[in-house]
Amino acid sequence: MTTSTKKLSEAGVSIWLDDLSRERLTSGNLQQLIDEKDVVGVTTNPTIFAGALSNGAAYAEQVKELAAEGVDVDEAVFRITTDDVRDACDVFASIAEATQGVDGRVSIEVDPRLANDPEATATMARRLAETIDRPNVHIKIPATEAGLPSITETLAEGVSVNVTLIFSLERYRAVINAYMAGLEKALENGKDLSTIHSVASFFVSRVDSEVDKQLEAVGTDEALSLKSKAGLANARLAYQVYEEAIGTERWKRLESAGANVQRPLWASTGTKDPALPATLYVDGLVAPNTVNTMPEKTLDATATDAEITGDTITGTYAESNAHLDRLAALGIDYNDVVAKLESEGVEKFEASWAELLETVQTALDQAR
Repeated sequence: MTTSTKKLSEAGVSIWLDDLSRERLTSGNLQQLIDEKDVVGVTTNPTIFAGALSNGAAYAEQVKELAAEGVDVDEAVFRITTDDVRDACDVFASIAEATQGVDGRVSIEVDPRLANDPEATATMARRLAETIDRPNVHIKIPATEAGLPSITETLAEGVSVNVTLIFSLERYRAVINAYMAGLEKALENGKDLSTIHSVASFFVSRVDSEVDKQLEAVGTDEALSLKSKAGLANARLAYQVYEEAIGTERWKRLESAGANVQRPLWASTGTKDPALPATLYVDGLVAPNTVNTMPEKTLDATATDAEITGDTITGTYAESNAHLDRLAALGIDYNDVVAKLESEGVEKFEASWAELLETVQTALDQAR
């Protein structure tokens, strides 16, 4: 029997798990998800690491060693998280090799406190890549305005990048430009473009969370009938932007020099509203050359309940544009929504990082 996750993979969607912990690595659970649920990559973020380390039994021995060394909390977090990511890269090494580095990727994010400092972000991205020292690592850099030059600089040095926290179509176009500029610089620097990979992480469910709140405030029958559709419409239009980008002469020149396409990645694909189908942002976002990074709950639902019927994106662009127009007619300002979501996204990652630092500091103090 062909499983839903297998069908999704065959439709051109790479399934990445949006979670990582040392327990997952040491118990064999990650390998099990690869074998049974077609997982071919992992993404992490400060929230995920904060959660993993708050259940810290698996980290106790390393924390004790770090405490004995006298390292500060920032260095302790750096070492713990890069060790987990390096080990995960090793678990996925055979997949990375079989797919020429397209899949088998593991993402780790730069310290979110650097989000508005392009130079510090690029420096941290280099340090992460050098420390992990695996060809299948992705360094995550937020797609803030300040993040764009960091993305170009990091790619120019031959480091693969997962561009995260994308909400708007305009910002996505800027991300594609930053990617191509990075590849052009990498070519000038004598880098082998075929070894550089990237995904552009377009957030989905958070768009619905914000828009639905505003639709409920409007409260009319028309407004309520538009709920829980903006996330899919926005992401589908992002795929249209991607298709336009790979049709340009600029891209074709890079491709002929060996460049890999920057794949759209659907992030924040767990539904926030319990009334919605758990696989809404899986079934509705099937198209070739994409990635869907799922929390385990969404992955489990996909394995049992997803209805994968082929491409559900191309051919929807007129309808998706019409949906955004209807929202605008009700007074919901697209630019305000995406700006708010980006700002909140950075704040959430900073809060999770602070929680992570506090958790590790407490553990270091206890070990000492």
